[in-house]
Amino acid sequence: MTDLSTTVVGYAILSCLVSLAWAPLLIGTLRRFKVTRNNKYDLALAMESNHHKANTPIMGGLLVIVTVALLTYFFNWDRRYTWVPMGVMLLSALLGGTDDLLNVFGKERRQRTLSQTMTLIRVHKSIFVRAWHLITLPWTWLKRATTIFGSKQRRGVLVHEKLILQFLAGAIAAWWIYWKLGASWQELYVPFIGLVDIGILIVPLIILVVMFTANAVNVSDGMDGLAGGMLIPTFGALSFLAAHGGYSELAILNAVTAGSLVAYTYFNVKPARFQMGDVGSLGLGGLLAINALVTNSMAILPFIAFVFYAEAASVIIQAVGRHVFGRRVFRMAPLHHHLELSGWSEEKTIMRLWVIHLAAVLVGLWIGLH
Repeated sequence: MTDLSTTVVGYAILSCLVSLAWAPLLIGTLRRFKVTRNNKYDLALAMESNHHKANTPIMGGLLVIVTVALLTYFFNWDRRYTWVPMGVMLLSALLGGTDDLLNVFGKERRQRTLSQTMTLIRVHKSIFVRAWHLITLPWTWLKRATTIFGSKQRRGVLVHEKLILQFLAGAIAAWWIYWKLGASWQELYVPFIGLVDIGILIVPLIILVVMFTANAVNVSDGMDGLAGGMLIPTFGALSFLAAHGGYSELAILNAVTAGSLVAYTYFNVKPARFQMGDVGSLGLGGLLAINALVTNSMAILPFIAFVFYAEAASVIIQAVGRHVFGRRVFRMAPLHHHLELSGWSEEKTIMRLWVIHLAAVLVGLWIGLH
């Protein structure tokens, strides 16, 4: 255990140093190609407190994604333990990066409303077009229904497209874990009880956890330093639990991620030199979910991802409140914007959420050791 601890800390330091070394190159490249925030797609910039963030480079999460991927490939590549986390992280990061680039450089995308579709079904001169719109009406309804969980975006990857692609990423991970890695991966560790074999139910559970956690980290990336500062203790706790459980490859992977996040957060605190973007938030959210699964720490995810889950819950509560009960629950969702509009400064909001999250991670770590 002592030797493993030394190795894990060493990899965390190496990852931090590597990230610090090439961060200026990444920042310069993003600025040169104008991969920056702008008010054409970023509604948060309309808030007075966020005006200064216009033209800040996005896709800064590449600092962590690329560093973790390369160090894992060269020093920690293992079919049983690191293939699946790397696969989910890279697939999720690819989705997020596509969204980031389309938001900046893409054109507005038009979506028909349900009423427009119904009109076409009634009046279009072609019977085949009317039949097509009638057959695909449930799909049109689904696309419109998912917009309640997102902004009124017209660029980038739309909400329903994100959910479908995240579902596929989770399904690939579930397939690999259930059918390729053996019966031992079908057991769920429940603190104070032990291992519980849930069989095929592990498949939908993996998909759900991957989708929800990836989106939870994504919606939390709205203030300078917020997501990065909370991900450091989260991956640190996962590294400790993996080492305690004898998963040396996963302990190193989580330590590498935490070390790179230290460097990322150094450049991301206010005033941010760059921001994470969907490439980082979706990629790291997916990695967090899978690493919790493969270290059998799924039961404590609500603690080690506490504020992330609270942020995601606030978006769901706000959507239900607006569209079911006709009133807002929060001044603005996700939660960090509600706190800001309630009078908290950005710095106060970030620091208090950091402290709350750290306390929850410690509780989760304590529970996970039982």
